Amino acid sequence: MKKLILLALLFGYTATAVVAQSDNDPLQTEETTPANGPKMEFEAMEVDYGTIEQHSEPLRSLSFTNTGTEPLVIKNARGSCGCTVPIWPKEPIMPGETSQIDIRYATNRLGKINKKVTLTTNEASGTHVIKVLGKVNKPEGGDAIPAATPNIISGSGK
Repeated sequence: MKKLILLALLFGYTATAVVAQSDNDPLQTEETTPANGPKMEFEAMEVDYGTIEQHSEPLRSLSFTNTGTEPLVIKNARGSCGCTVPIWPKEPIMPGETSQIDIRYATNRLGKINKKVTLTTNEASGTHVIKVLGKVNKPEGGDAIPAATPNIISGSGK
């Protein structure tokens, strides 16, 4: 009998806690309320160069919008190495405004591109990481090393 009463009390307590929690959860937020403060939203979180030839155009741009309620400030932007250089707006981006970040990659390097650009902002989250991807191939139809010209050592001429 004691076990039955104890089981009933435990069930009642659990049911009350579940109902109370689902009715008024302070951690739940409505999707319709705009973010307080600045909020940076990108069109994409990666810059894809695709497959390009060596010494191709090194500049790509990525657009973003401040969907928050206060001005957005990009405090810093840093590439994961010296071959990836971001150029960002230094002035505040007002709520609703769109701007862009330019990323310059050293396309003289051959091989896969797998780099990152880290942005530091005045948002609550503080940072965003943008992936920079692609592949740089040798130019078609051209040798990377020029043909040797005759000289004294190679036995040319006289």
